[in-house]
Formats: sequence, C-alpha cells, structure tokens
Amino acid sequence: MSLSVIGAGVGRTGTYSLKLAINELGLGPCHHMEEVLFHIQEQVPMWSNALSGHPSWETVFEGYNSAVDWPTAGFFEELNEFYSDAKFILTDRDPKTWAESFSDTIYTLLASKDTPPHMGAWMDMAKQVINKTGFPPGMSVQELTEAFKAHSAAVKAVIPKDRLLIYQVKQGWEPLCEFLDKPVPDKPFPRTNDRGEFWDRVKGAS
Repeated sequence: MSLSVIGAGVGRTGTYSLKLAINELGLGPCHHMEEVLFHIQEQVPMWSNALSGHPSWETVFEGYNSAVDWPTAGFFEELNEFYSDAKFILTDRDPKTWAESFSDTIYTLLASKDTPPHMGAWMDMAKQVINKTGFPPGMSVQELTEAFKAHSAAVKAVIPKDRLLIYQVKQGWEPLCEFLDKPVPDKPFPRTNDRGEFWDRVKGAS
C-alpha cells in the first residue's frame, strides 16, 4: 500500500474535515495526528526515527492510503521525494485567523505542564515536528502569522504545480473531487473539529 494523497497543510487548517472527506471518497484510510494519539506506543517511535533522519515511511504509513495533518505536514519535502507520484493538498485559510486558532489550541496544549505521563513521548515528538515545520515555542500571533505564510510558500516552492491543490475546506467537494478525479458525493462536505471539538478529542486520548 502506498500513499496516493498527502496533506501538506498544518493543523487548524481543516485537516480533520479533509481526512473525513478523503475517507468518504474511498482514498482512505487516511492518517492524521489522531491516529498517533490513539496509537502512541506504535506510532511515536516511528515518527521519532523520522525526526532523527532515519524514516521508514512504508512502516509509518502501513495500512494507510493517504495522510494529512501533523506529523505528515512537517515532512512534506521528504515525502515528496519518497512518494513522487502522490498528489499533495495544501489546506489553507486566512493566516491571522489560523494563528489565533493555533495559539488557542495546539500551542496552548504544547505549552501545558500537566501532560499525562503516558502522553509524554507523544508531546515531545509533537513539539519537535511543529518546531521543524517552522513554529517554535514562544511566538506571538503576528510571528505565527508570518510563519504560516512561510510554510505555505515553502510547499508551493517544492511540490510541482500539477500535483498540488491549494485548498480551503470551505470550498467544499468540487475542487477536491476534480483534483482527485472522484465524483462529487451526494452528501454535505464534513465540517468538524472547531476549537471545542479539538479539546474534546485531546481529552479523549488523555
């Protein structure tokens, strides 16, 4: 099994909705940070190896046809080289509203001192991945805004245009289905994981 669709968009850009949409289109199972949270013992060591420069992508993504969100988004350049035929989706949104959402959710979680012991290794890995992607600790909303723009520019510079969709989930099914050569489903596009749902999902894994 090889990845056919890879998300280069960072968390809080609609990646969970995109995961659900990709699964609906028959291109799943789709990997997402949720998979790492729910399979910490198996997943975290593999991602830690990738961070140290020794990835085994076929092992990391065994059983998956697609992947979105972090940690995947932090390795878009390496994954582009390994999966040279895959299609990439850069989920996008207004940079300032993204920075505010990220600051209130993921950034707040990473700064917490109350991590449950069994989540410690996951937290360390997540911090390293997000730092690698260009969002180290202690950035202001303005700095996060500029870093978000820089990540988007980096993706556009690396991924060939014919294999890259720049996409906002508010656009719905049509551009996504056209890019992935799939018929438009006769159901609403999934919209999920607002800030409240984010914290509910984290609590469910802790």
